[in-house]
Parts: sequence; structure tokens; C-alpha cells
Amino acid sequence: MSAEMPHATGDSYEAEGEGEGEGRSGGGGGLRRVARVVLLDPRDRILLLHGHEPDDPADDWWFTPGGGVEGDETREQAALRELAEETGITEVELGPVLWRRTCSFPFAGRRWDQDEWYYLARTTRTATGATALTELERRSVIGSRWWTCPELARTHETVYPMRLAGLLRTLLDEGAPAGPVILDTEIV
Repeated sequence: MSAEMPHATGDSYEAEGEGEGEGRSGGGGGLRRVARVVLLDPRDRILLLHGHEPDDPADDWWFTPGGGVEGDETREQAALRELAEETGITEVELGPVLWRRTCSFPFAGRRWDQDEWYYLARTTRTATGATALTELERRSVIGSRWWTCPELARTHETVYPMRLAGLLRTLLDEGAPAGPVILDTEIV
């Protein structure tokens, strides 16, 4: 499993020892391929995970579930696998890719360069429980929460991607875009 923690960009990292050299600056290879899930409940709340830097709990943020593509799986398969591992939620059908983003960020002493695709999904299940976190995720993921769009717009907490409140408002008001919206590159 690819552990997923965003840092200053809402992005992911791989667990220590996994995907050696893939998607990291100076580690060879190109951008790490990542699939994320914009999971909405029947009340149009979005599920976000709460994480922090492993050695600094004060450096915390909220981010969408998801992670790196493993082996020959598709991004869709990666999105569903990561959602199940990080939240225990399996009763979803993926919708379209809403947004795409390239980002680069430090996390757990490394730099991660990623190409992220954000899939829409809906669920009627709101109870969550991680089922397969890596050791690094257990040290850095501290919970989850369903957020309303107004709560996201008002919060002073760090949330990734950076414009998530506005992106969610547009999604709820206008529906899914005809094709993926390319978000600004985020480099931290």
C-alpha cells in the first residue's frame, strides 16, 4: 500500500521502502502517479483525512483520500484501493476525473513530485475506519472528518488542495466538469 500524506500541497508520499526512487526528486523516474477521491456523502459533505508530519504533530493539514498507483493497476483501481485502505469505505462507484494537479512537496525527510488525478465518488456510508495503514501512515494520519462547503470556506486550518473550498462549491453548483480541470502547479 502507498501511504498518503499531503504536506503543504495536499499530496502524497509512499511508505518508507516502497516504490524506491519513484516520483521523487533526485530518485530517478518522473512524476509519481497518484489517484485521489473527492468522496461526497448524501448531504454533499466531503471526507478529508487529518494528517501531520511524522515527527511534528503541530505541522498538520487535511487532505483527500488517495495514493500512488501500484504495479500495473489503473488510477481508478488505485483510487478505490486507497479509499478502502484509508477509510474502510468500499461501497462507491467512481465518477469522472474532476481535477488534475502537478505538485512537489517535502514530507518525512523527502521531496515528492506528483501527478494527481481527483475522482468524484459518492457514498451513503459515513462511518470510517482505516483498514490497512502503513507504519508511516499510523504515525502521521490522525483521523478523518466530513466537511461541508461552508465549513471549508471558513476554516483557518490547512486544507489541500489549496483551493478545495472553491472547487467543491463549483462542483456542487455546476456539477462535474466536461473534462478534468487542470489546477495550478503547487510547489512547496
